[in-house]
Amino acid sequence: MDRMEWIAPCHFGLEAVLKREIQKLGYEIVQVEDGRVTFTGGIEAVCRANIFLRTAERILLKVGSFRATTFEELFEGTKSIPWEEYVPEDGRFWVTKAASVKSRLFSPSDIQSIMKKAMVERMKSRYHIQWFQETGASYPVRVFLMKDIVTVGLDTTGVSLHKRGYRPAAGLAPIAENLAAALIMLTPWRKDRILVDPFCGSGTFPIEAAMIAAGIAPGLYRSFTGEAWTNLIPRKNWYEAVDEAQDLTDTNIETDIQGYDADAEVIRTARSNAEKAGVSHLIHFQQREVKALSHPKKYGFIITNPPYGERLEDKKALPGIYREFGEAFNRLDSWSAYMITSYEDAERYFGRKAEKNRKIYNGMIRTYFYQFPGPKPPKQMK
Repeated sequence: MDRMEWIAPCHFGLEAVLKREIQKLGYEIVQVEDGRVTFTGGIEAVCRANIFLRTAERILLKVGSFRATTFEELFEGTKSIPWEEYVPEDGRFWVTKAASVKSRLFSPSDIQSIMKKAMVERMKSRYHIQWFQETGASYPVRVFLMKDIVTVGLDTTGVSLHKRGYRPAAGLAPIAENLAAALIMLTPWRKDRILVDPFCGSGTFPIEAAMIAAGIAPGLYRSFTGEAWTNLIPRKNWYEAVDEAQDLTDTNIETDIQGYDADAEVIRTARSNAEKAGVSHLIHFQQREVKALSHPKKYGFIITNPPYGERLEDKKALPGIYREFGEAFNRLDSWSAYMITSYEDAERYFGRKAEKNRKIYNGMIRTYFYQFPGPKPPKQMK
C-alpha cells in the first residue's frame, strides 16, 4: 500500500482551487470531476491532506470502482473489494452516504443496505465468522454512482473538514469555513495586503484569512476518524504531519484584517471564534454598518458574504443594503471587491457589473462569486 488513490470532495465550482492545493502538497492529480478531486500518494498523504487542505470536505481512501446497473451487480462488485485488507475483524463498518447521478441505481437506502450485506458476506468468508461484533474503530464507507460507475471510498475524516473547531458559535447564515478559504484563495489577496469584510457575521472570512496569513493548518487542532486505523495508518504519520504543520505556523506577524457587522452581538461572537482559532490578535472586529465602510489606505480588498434574503433579511431590505455597499466601495479609491451571494439583483443595486463571476453551490443554494478587481499597486507596495 505504498501508493494509493485518495478522493477529496469539495464544493461544486471550486475543484481547481483544491487541485492546486493538492499539487502544492506534492501529490499527483489523477482525475478532476464535479465536486471532487482524486490524487495519488503514500499512506502519509491522508494525514497531510486532512491537516493541510483548506478547501476539501473530507479525504476518502479509494477502495474500489466498478460498473453496476442492477442491484445484483452492485452486490457482486462490492463483494469483490478486498475489505479484509482495510477493515479488521472487530471494525465497525457501514455505508454512511450514497450519492447517485445519472445512474440506473438511485435509491440511497437500497444502495446502502445492499452494499453492507455484500461487505458482510465478503468478510464472513475471509474471517471465518458468522457475526461481527463491530466493537472496534469506525470505518465509514461513502459511495458515488456517476453514469452507472460505482466509486467506493473509506472516510478517513469523520466530521467534515470545514469544521475547524473554532466556530461552535455561528451567526444565522454562516458561510462554511472551507468555502470561505477557497474564495479568499481565488483572489489575489496576500497576507501583506489589507482585507475587510463589512458583513463579517461569525467572522469566518477574517479568521480564515488570518489562518492563511499565519500559516495555521486548518486541521491542526482537530481529530480524524482515520487516527484510530492503526492497522492501516501508523501513528507516527499523524505525529509527523502535526509536527510539520506546527513548524510552518507563524503567528508573530503583522496583518491588516478587519471584520465589521451592524450587530453588536454578532461581533462578540466573531471575536470569540477568532480567540478559539488563535488569531484574535491578527483581526480588528468592529460594530459598523456597511454605509460607514472606509479605510485610509489604498489597494485593499473586500471579501464578503452579504445577506441573500433566504434566511437573514427580508428581501425588501436587500436593494438598500447592496446600494449602500456599492456606494461605500466607490469611495474606496483603488480597492478590489469580491462577494458571494445568491441575490439575483446584486450587480444592479451594487451599481456596477462584475468583471468576472463564478457559479458556486453553497449547500443547495446556487450562488455567484462576483469579482470587481481594482488596479494593481505599484511594485514597491507589493
